[in-house]
Amino acid sequence: MEYIKVTKENLEQEHICCAISINKDVQVQSKKEWLYNRFDDGLVFLKSVERGKCFIEYIPAENAWNPIDADNYMYIDCLWVSGSLKGHGYSTDLLDECIRDSKAKGKSGLCILSSAKKKPFLADPKYLMHKGFFVCDEADNGIQLWFLPFSNDAIVPQIKACAKHPHIDEKGYVLFYTYQCPFNARYVPILEEVAKKQSVPFKAVLLSSKSEAQNAPTPITTYAFFQDGEYLTNEQMNDKRFLKILGK
Repeated sequence: MEYIKVTKENLEQEHICCAISINKDVQVQSKKEWLYNRFDDGLVFLKSVERGKCFIEYIPAENAWNPIDADNYMYIDCLWVSGSLKGHGYSTDLLDECIRDSKAKGKSGLCILSSAKKKPFLADPKYLMHKGFFVCDEADNGIQLWFLPFSNDAIVPQIKACAKHPHIDEKGYVLFYTYQCPFNARYVPILEEVAKKQSVPFKAVLLSSKSEAQNAPTPITTYAFFQDGEYLTNEQMNDKRFLKILGK
């Protein structure tokens, strides 16, 4: 398999794997704009030359849009291989390149969010364990921070205090999200419309800066759904799933 590193220079010409469509699609536009503004922060987006979900996205942890303390670590936003591209060792290729690049940049290790049991849109904990990662911290909602240190004396990353006990003091449905995930540009407005038609309290909070994301009330910032102050899920939902939650 050949791989391509997406940069500012080739961003417009390359597909972005998780949202394969034409550039004028709102999902593609939102994701590419988010990526463009992160490259100067050290973000790396490496993908297969094949059109499909086969890529890794990582960034120096101090610039990650997540409430974590991981000095001198590289944070993996997403490692995703699926469909016909799964089962060929491509995820290992991508992770190995991330490790090589991170060591070359003098990093102390890698970190990534997962959970004790596989959750949608999160790394598979069995795969992480197989690759030598360890759990180093966990929030009350079961979201775990895993790490792969490059030396025995590397510091242990932590979830920030603001996100260790995911809870907000607000009733109704509240969604925190970013445009790191392209699906939000399409589905968040759909949820807003459903909530309006059903006359239920709903607020979508777009985390539009690194500072806002790093002080969020949950480790996952791409999509964090709360109900009456309690964390509900990180799984993106469409109108049918939202209506099911509403009991409609």
